[in-house]
Amino acid sequence: MKAAVFLSSVLVALALLNACNLAPSYQKPAVQTPAAFKETNGWKQAQPRDAVLKGKWWESFNDPALNQLEERVAISNQNIAAALENFMAARAVVKQARSAYYPTLGVAPSVAKARQPNLNSSSSTTYTTYDLPAEASWEPDLWGSVRNTVRAAAYTAQASAATLENMRLSAQAELAVDYFSLRGQDQMIRVFDDTVRAYEESVSLTKTLYETGIDSQLDEAQAEALLETVKAQAEALAIQRAQYEHAIALLLGQPASAFSLPAATNVTVLPPVPVGLPSALLERRPDIAAAERAVAVANAQIGVARAAYYPTLSLTGSAGYESTSLSSLISPPSFFWSVGSSLSETILDFGRRKGANEQALANYRSTVAGYRQTVLTAFQQVEDNLAALRILSVETAQQDRAVQASQKSLDLSTDRYRLGVASYLNVITAQETLLGNQQTAVNIRTQQYTSSVQLILALGGGWSSADLPSTRKLILKSQPDGNTGTNSVAR
Repeated sequence: MKAAVFLSSVLVALALLNACNLAPSYQKPAVQTPAAFKETNGWKQAQPRDAVLKGKWWESFNDPALNQLEERVAISNQNIAAALENFMAARAVVKQARSAYYPTLGVAPSVAKARQPNLNSSSSTTYTTYDLPAEASWEPDLWGSVRNTVRAAAYTAQASAATLENMRLSAQAELAVDYFSLRGQDQMIRVFDDTVRAYEESVSLTKTLYETGIDSQLDEAQAEALLETVKAQAEALAIQRAQYEHAIALLLGQPASAFSLPAATNVTVLPPVPVGLPSALLERRPDIAAAERAVAVANAQIGVARAAYYPTLSLTGSAGYESTSLSSLISPPSFFWSVGSSLSETILDFGRRKGANEQALANYRSTVAGYRQTVLTAFQQVEDNLAALRILSVETAQQDRAVQASQKSLDLSTDRYRLGVASYLNVITAQETLLGNQQTAVNIRTQQYTSSVQLILALGGGWSSADLPSTRKLILKSQPDGNTGTNSVAR
């Protein structure tokens, strides 16, 4: 009876000690968040019931070719594949850490033959010993060291999941930027094709006027020189288009030699981007989520470092069979057992544990600073792209008017030259001005699409921290789900 009471008391004490947790109570670090973005003039502020960015954000551009490419990048991109395996490895570390909760069991069967001399005579004795032991050892998690290690591993897996989503989002955004840059080159090629045709007409006009004696051969030579110059510039455009095409192939995880993207004539409509409030970025950007989970990891590791100050309890036990005869090995007389416990405590370590605690605290403060810096960078990126889109929208309208004015100037100069009241130099100047303004207009529109994609990237692309796997699920789940598609870690 007394033994039962004593055992019950020990178990209760161990249970209470197992409830100890020396890690500080975790609170998400506070950050200074503005009430609204400064550059939201003219942009839609997303309200709770309004349409917000969705996971397949690229569909808002209404471009079937882009949609097909984006669906492929999440599956075939090798950087995403590597990030997914990093997450799977981090999840496996959680399983390894959990194993410390339980006893270690082992067996060590052995057979030994020995010869022992007889001191009272010249003879000796030879015998064989058969052992079939089983051993168990367990260190109860008295001070939360194992618990905090498991939690740190789970938080690290969450950070890895967020990094995976950030890698996926970055690849998708990079693909969209390269795609729109390639389409910008297609537009530029069309501008130069039209210009070449117009310059060929100019050469034909100068030839006709020269043959009729109205104009000089100099004007004809100037027109031909300008035509050949523009043809050379048009050929050079193919280099950059090919490079964008190769970059898209790399993002799709396939050889550049096996990929081609035909030119398109359709113009993609620039969609509005619901911006939302700055505070929403803390939940919508995977890189911020990864930085915040790193803070949680560092907080848990403080508990691990503090636990080293306290004693460690080890419980051991062994049982099995031992006999000099194999036939009588498994029998009651051959059975043996032993149980024991030990308590160990470091008395003097010359500052090792103190240094480990100081390191853990410094690491925590470092991750807090990193988290806040990530948030500030996110605010900057949103503001940068909002400002770019606001200014580019005004610049586009102005540049379109410049193109129209340049075209009118060229038409007037050509008519005056045809009538013989103006020099061909005026026509050349007007042609070069029109081409320059058309190039600028195409570049501005390409910048608009690029900035729009970059804004979506800065806003998190429709992702949410609620998509992260929960800590409980990571700790308790033992089998992978096998899903490697978009948002696979959200399950």
